[in-house]
Amino acid sequence: MTDSVTSASPLLSAPVAARRPHKIEHHGRCVEDPYFWLRDPGYPDVQDKDVLDYLNQENHWFEQAMAPHQGMMDVLFEEMKGRIKEDDQSVPQKDGDYLYWRAFEVGAQYRKWYRKPVAGGEDQLILDETALAEGHEYFRLGVASVSPCGRYIAFAADTDGSERFEARIRDLTTGEMLEDVIPGTLSALVWTSDSKAILYSLANENWRTDNARVHVLGSPISDDREIFHEDDEGFRVSIGLSSSEKWIILSTGDHVTSEAWLIPADDPFATPRLVSARRQGREYDVDEHEGALYIRTNDTDPNFRLVKAALETPDDWEEIIAADQHFYLTDFTLFKNFYVTEGRLDGLDQIELRDYTTHSAKRLSFPEASYSASLDDNPEYDVTKLRIGYESMVTPDTIYDYHLESGEWELLKVQEIPSGYDASLYGTQRLMVTARDGTQVPVSVVYPKDFPMDGTGRLHLYGYGAYGQAMEPGFSIDRLSLLDRGFAYAIAHIRGGDDLGQRWYLDGKLDKRTNTFTDFVDVAKGLIERGFASKGRISISGASAGGELMGAVLNSDPDLWGAAVAHVPFVDVLNTMLDATLPLTPGEWPEWGNPIEDAQAFDFIASYCPYQNVRAQAYPPLLVTAGLNDPRVTYWEPAKWTAKLRATKTDSNILLLKTNMGAGHGGKSGRFESLRETAEEFAFVLWQMPE
Repeated sequence: MTDSVTSASPLLSAPVAARRPHKIEHHGRCVEDPYFWLRDPGYPDVQDKDVLDYLNQENHWFEQAMAPHQGMMDVLFEEMKGRIKEDDQSVPQKDGDYLYWRAFEVGAQYRKWYRKPVAGGEDQLILDETALAEGHEYFRLGVASVSPCGRYIAFAADTDGSERFEARIRDLTTGEMLEDVIPGTLSALVWTSDSKAILYSLANENWRTDNARVHVLGSPISDDREIFHEDDEGFRVSIGLSSSEKWIILSTGDHVTSEAWLIPADDPFATPRLVSARRQGREYDVDEHEGALYIRTNDTDPNFRLVKAALETPDDWEEIIAADQHFYLTDFTLFKNFYVTEGRLDGLDQIELRDYTTHSAKRLSFPEASYSASLDDNPEYDVTKLRIGYESMVTPDTIYDYHLESGEWELLKVQEIPSGYDASLYGTQRLMVTARDGTQVPVSVVYPKDFPMDGTGRLHLYGYGAYGQAMEPGFSIDRLSLLDRGFAYAIAHIRGGDDLGQRWYLDGKLDKRTNTFTDFVDVAKGLIERGFASKGRISISGASAGGELMGAVLNSDPDLWGAAVAHVPFVDVLNTMLDATLPLTPGEWPEWGNPIEDAQAFDFIASYCPYQNVRAQAYPPLLVTAGLNDPRVTYWEPAKWTAKLRATKTDSNILLLKTNMGAGHGGKSGRFESLRETAEEFAFVLWQMPE
């Protein structure tokens, strides 16, 4: 065949990508990659005609295959849209002299940001995302921060999905944009105490934030000063503000090691003060209260402990909350007269109020056996009540104010579902499934009350399992479209996430990575044993590292699944980890291993890498998505995987690749456009797994 594909309409068969010889060698091993050419050498500026022709033809094949199901997609979209309160708004929250909130208008894809004086006065529109998004196929507001004096709002927006944000500043007294424009940011925007400057980080040419810079309002961007630089190419710099707002906190780290520095918020050009020098394998984060530093660290135990240090001797740590093998300390927040610790006890969210003197805890209680709960928006330091968010797989997002003195829970808002919702129609369980090595893996399941537990039903199973990110058992209005068509929906809390603590994460990374994949398969088999489905009646989905999970379990157990959806899947792990020029790679070695320097890491990654392990066997129906501007999982990974699958698999099941040509890792932007993509996914599943 020729070296490229050309457009044709209609397509009579799926596109077939050319195979072009390409190989690399490491540790005496040869890696053949005949689809390497799909990586445009000019990336991120993708202009190669052969590459674009192939992606466009795959998109054409996707559109052609899904066209007969447009009616179902439209029905699903309207269902999901009907569950959204179009003129919704957040609960106003006091911050200084103003109440702040965000609101959608009917039909709007994006929000408007408002405030009004606490003392009384008119509503003021301070930021209009809809206006900012006008003329752009993609829009995402990254951060927005009002200055301490209340006069300015700094914000950063991405208009192509590349996650390189442009920072702007608006004068809220005049409504005018300042001339200050900072392109290429990838960080928070943190104000100095006098509201005369902001701190930010630029993304370098490899999309790494290795710096912290100061911009003084009204001065040329070329005059901005770099006040901190990180030389380790695997580390990234982030910028924050202490709860007291007295200190700017510069943090740097990778997935296993971190370090923090402090700068007075009223003197951004002061020499940064080191809290504690980095030590390989130790992570910590820091905040300040009345001259004392509070530090959460995993130095003695993976589940973290809380220590305290004097500002003058920040490296001299005194333990105040010891590590606990059952309680995973995930966060802490300092307020003027008390502090809050958050964590998970045997996998369930906990919020504890603590005294600065005794450090004794008052644990808040929640009504359901499985749920998600956390502090919500609490911007002020001196408070008498806490804003808390709560939901479960059957309880919509609910916002409370918890009154500290009385213990009263004041209900502020329950997510409104205009088309109607009756929680009594659904059941939910938290199950434990025994994995093949004896480990008990939690599973959260929601299902219609009349769901048959005899193996005849249909089940959708979702998983992620990486980077220590837990999958919370929360509520989803989209999910109802599957439940109302008779599906059960399960979340597998597999190793690689930190659902059961930091050890749970450690047991799913590096040389234990395959636990993630086998846990997912074993959860599926356990749910089959419990009657939720039978072999071939389970659809599965995952995104990014969860897409890698999809690729691995499709290779290992293809007959279990009735359909699969892999969003922006990280499926070419070996080649990506072998390429130190890619933006994420050096910082990812602590997560996956470094196959460049370590032959054992090379062999282990090669043993499970989805792209490397595609084989001549039958695969279930599969929908794959990609983003041309995606800096996290580059578009060529799902493209190469799709090409190899199509050339290798032995079945005639449908295989579709959809590449968003104007978006990145998160797919299309806007609250309704993203629903259309969910409608596509569900329509694909329903097409492949009819009743």
